[in-house]
Amino acid sequence: MTSIKGSARQAAETPETPENDATPDASGKLSLAAILEIFAGGRLPLRFTAYDGSSAGPPDAALGLELKTPRGTTYLATGRGDLGLARAYIAGDLEIHGVHPGDPYELLKALADELVFKLPPPRTMAHVIRSIGLERLRPIAPPPQEVPPRWRRVAEGIRHSKSRDAEAIHHHYDVSNTFYEWVLGPSMTYTCACYPRPDASLDEAQENKYRLVFEKLRLEPGDRLLDVGCGWGGMVRYAARRGVRATGVTLSAEQTAWAQQAIAAEGLSDLAEVRYGDYRDIAETGFDAVSSIGLLEHIGVRNYASYFRFLQSRLRSGGLLLNHCITRPDNRSEPAAHGFIDRYVFPDGELTGSGRIITEAQDVGLEVLHEENLRPHYALTLRDWCANLVEHWDEAVAEVGLPTAKVWGLYMAGSRLAFESGGIQLHQVLAVRPDERGGTGELPLRPWWTP
Repeated sequence: MTSIKGSARQAAETPETPENDATPDASGKLSLAAILEIFAGGRLPLRFTAYDGSSAGPPDAALGLELKTPRGTTYLATGRGDLGLARAYIAGDLEIHGVHPGDPYELLKALADELVFKLPPPRTMAHVIRSIGLERLRPIAPPPQEVPPRWRRVAEGIRHSKSRDAEAIHHHYDVSNTFYEWVLGPSMTYTCACYPRPDASLDEAQENKYRLVFEKLRLEPGDRLLDVGCGWGGMVRYAARRGVRATGVTLSAEQTAWAQQAIAAEGLSDLAEVRYGDYRDIAETGFDAVSSIGLLEHIGVRNYASYFRFLQSRLRSGGLLLNHCITRPDNRSEPAAHGFIDRYVFPDGELTGSGRIITEAQDVGLEVLHEENLRPHYALTLRDWCANLVEHWDEAVAEVGLPTAKVWGLYMAGSRLAFESGGIQLHQVLAVRPDERGGTGELPLRPWWTP
């Protein structure tokens, strides 16, 4: 999820001028709306109303925020970055107006594009603190949907140990298969689609993504494919329908059960298999190809070398590896996620740039053949997932509860913004395992797949 542009950590102080010092009420305290206007420099792109009766922003604005409780003020005042906003919203202390909770994209876009917070000068800041009250500045328990901070997750094991990875996957993927069916649609594919045309349907785009991966890996009937982090088995079933012997592995028990049932229903059990477990427990070797679609985000950057080394060891000489994952637009940023994403969506998730990924793959002896960025496609994918959530909102709320449904709408709409702006990207990297002499088999001289 994107953060509001110009966070307090980054903003410069506002000059101490009379127009920045809002008029207090009879008690000498500033209203909540006045406080917000101070931080926003008087330029609110939406309507804000609060439980103290105050309001700010254009009266006729199509979009709005309503702060309903003092607890919401505490969440906003004590949560760093986007975490306070998320806590207040998920707990029901902050309501949004003008957008559907399953797709708050337009509201988030207005905040990201137009709202720039600035620190007031010290005297005004002291007045703000007195007006809010010290009791509102003491942290309180977050909503139950939030996982503990990273330093408190040691009870689940060392970061990216098998036990802790299993718990992180369980938090995100074992929500409800029924819920995922409503959001993801018939393909049950929770990774970036590849749109052959701007007006293509989500299902058509997901089928096209599997086609692209299949062709890049040069799979033929009788070949063996290993798909790590296989989700609900979409790639496994796509390959098996074309005569490939495909093995998938996932750490999600619910995904495993759904995939195994789907394989049986399609009559693919003689070619397709999905196992519940860690990819590091796959003992077989000699695969013709390995696909990793949306797994690297959960691996941890410090584990990239062992990850690529293990996948290389599962391949035959001349075998192909395709790694498909979310990336950062540079190779310098800290990889660990923080705030809303880490505490509500992807615990322990880490992203880095495509350059770091290519470097790590090359350093274990893989030869990188091709890479491409599908960033615009992920923005379209998230748009369509949000549309599905809106369409099935009542059923989704009944299935997983209102707070969890709100988490998903917020996360997907915010992620769409991040992909549109280039804050995050999606890269596919294709590599081959050379033989002991550096040979790569009889690969064509130029890319052999249809874009």
